[in-house]
Amino acid sequence: MPYRAPLDDFRLLLSHVVGYDAVAGTERFSDSGMETVEAVLTEAGKMCEEVIAPLNRSGDLDPAVLENGKLRTPKGFADGYKAIAEGGWISMSADPDFGGMGLPLTVTTCVNDMLSSACLSLQLNPLMTQGQIEALEHHASDELKALYLPKLISGEWAGTMNLTEAQAGSDVGALSTKAEPNGDGTYAITGQKIYITWGDNDFTGNVCHLVLARLPGAVPGTKGISLFLVPRNIPDENGNPGVANSLKVVSVEHKLGLHGSPTCVMQYEGATGWLVGEENDGMRAMFTMMNNARLGVGVQGIGVAEGAYQHALAYAMDRKQGKTPGSESGGTIIGHADVRRMLATMKAQTFAARAIALAQAVAIDMGNATGAPEWKARAALLTPVTKAFGTDTGIEVSNIGIQVHGGMGYVEETGAAQFARDVRVTAIYEGTNGIQAMDLVGRKMMDGGEAAFRLLDEIEAFAEQAKGQLPDLAEPVWQAAETLREAVEALVAMEDMQDRFAGAVPFLRGFALVLGGYFHLRAAMQGGAAERLARFYIQRMLPDHVGQLAHARAGAEGLMALTVEDFAA
Repeated sequence: MPYRAPLDDFRLLLSHVVGYDAVAGTERFSDSGMETVEAVLTEAGKMCEEVIAPLNRSGDLDPAVLENGKLRTPKGFADGYKAIAEGGWISMSADPDFGGMGLPLTVTTCVNDMLSSACLSLQLNPLMTQGQIEALEHHASDELKALYLPKLISGEWAGTMNLTEAQAGSDVGALSTKAEPNGDGTYAITGQKIYITWGDNDFTGNVCHLVLARLPGAVPGTKGISLFLVPRNIPDENGNPGVANSLKVVSVEHKLGLHGSPTCVMQYEGATGWLVGEENDGMRAMFTMMNNARLGVGVQGIGVAEGAYQHALAYAMDRKQGKTPGSESGGTIIGHADVRRMLATMKAQTFAARAIALAQAVAIDMGNATGAPEWKARAALLTPVTKAFGTDTGIEVSNIGIQVHGGMGYVEETGAAQFARDVRVTAIYEGTNGIQAMDLVGRKMMDGGEAAFRLLDEIEAFAEQAKGQLPDLAEPVWQAAETLREAVEALVAMEDMQDRFAGAVPFLRGFALVLGGYFHLRAAMQGGAAERLARFYIQRMLPDHVGQLAHARAGAEGLMALTVEDFAA
C-alpha cells in the first residue's frame, strides 16, 4: 500500500479538535482560513505521495556516502529536494518580506508530518533550514538577513545546526569550539562538531552552518557561548557562493537508520563566520531554533508512526493466516482480535500524539499573532510533551508494526523494520526524552503549575459539556484530568528537584495520555469513525495514566536507595 496523506485527519483535527479557527480569526493569519489550508495540504499531500514517498526505501538501501571528500546523496534525493523547494514547502511560515509565505506554523506542521511519513531522511534537510530561518529572523543583523534569508527561504541554500561536540552532548556548556575576532567584523571559527544532520549535500548552492563557539575570555558554561553563521562557501560581492570556507566534512556516521540522511563530523579550521545576535548570548538565539525544532522532531515521530501504521494495515488486510471468526475480514489477519487491537492502538495513539503537536502549533501561532502570555505559556508547556510523546509514539507504533507483520516484519525486504530503525534516534536528538521530561517538571512548572492548571480547567469544562452527548466517554476524561491535577499539585509541592526528576518520564507520559483522552473526546463529538476510535482510546488506553502518575508522585527515595553495588550485584 503506497503512502496516503492523512488529509481527513488533518481536516478533523484543525476544524473540530485543536482550535485552528482561533488562528484563522486573528488579523495576522486572516488569509489562512480552512479553504486555503485544505488547498495547501492537498497539494503538499500529492507531492509527498507521488514524489517523496518513493525515495524512502531507495534512500535506505543507497545511503549517503563521503567519496574523496565529497558528499554523495542517494539517487533521487536531489529531485525530491527540488520538488520541496520549488513548491515553497520550506518557506511556508517564513517572513514574506524575504520571500516566505507567512502561513501559520500549524500548516507547516501538517506538511512536515506528511514529509516525515513519506521520507524522514530527506525531510530532515528542510526542517533544519526552517529552524535556521527562524533563528536568523529573530536574531541576525539586517545585513545577514538580507543576504541569507532569501536564499534559505527559496531553498537555493540549506541550513544546519552545530551544537554537539565529543565532550559536550546534553551538557552544551562544556563545548570548546573557539571564535577569534578577525578585526573586520568576522570571526575565525576553530573546532570540531559531531552529529551534524545534513552537514553537507550535493544539491544546494551553499550550506550555512549555525555554530556555537566561545569568544576569547568568555565565562565557562552556557553563559559564555556565542552563535555564528559559517557558510560552506563565502558569498562574493554579488551574494553568490564564492571561495570555499575553511571547513570540511571529516566523516559520515554509520547509523542504525536514516541512512539517506548524512550525519556528519564537521571540522572548522579558522573558518570565517559572522556573529548572530549578541556576544555570549548564543544559547538564547539557538533556543529560538531548538524550541520549534522540538515540535518538528515530535512531528517526525508522528509522521513515521503514520507510515508504519499504513504499512501494517495494508499487510493485515492482505495476509491470510489461521481461522478468523466472521467473514468481514475475508479471512485475512485483520479479523484476529489481537491484530485488530494492535492496529487500533497504533491508530489511536498516533491520533493523540498528532493532536498534541497541532495544539502546540496553534498555541505558538496564537502567541505570535496576539502576544498573549497565556498562549506563549501554553506553547512552552506543550513543547516537551509534543517532542517526547510524539517520538515515543513513533518508536512504539513502528515496533507494533513489525509485530503485525510477524516474522516478515523482521525481514528487511518488507520495509517494516525501516520505520523502527529510522525513528529510533528521534527520542535522542534535540534533547533526549528524559531531558524533555525533566524540563516539564522543572522549568515548565516554575509558574507553580499555572499553565497546566489552565489547560486542565479547559479539559474539565469541555468534559462537563460533553457529558450531555457522550457521558460514558466524558466522565473518564474528567476524572483523568482530576487525577492529573492532583499529580501537578503534588509535583509543585516537591521542593527537592530529585523527587521531581525521579518521576519525570512517567509524569510526562501520564500528562500526554490525559491530553490524548481530551482530544479524542473532542473528535468523538463528531460521531462515526472518530467516536469509535475515541471509545477504544478512552476505555482501553487512557487508564494507563493512573499508574504513570502514581509513579510520578512516588519521589526519589525508593529509587535512590538502590546503591551502585545493588545494580552490579
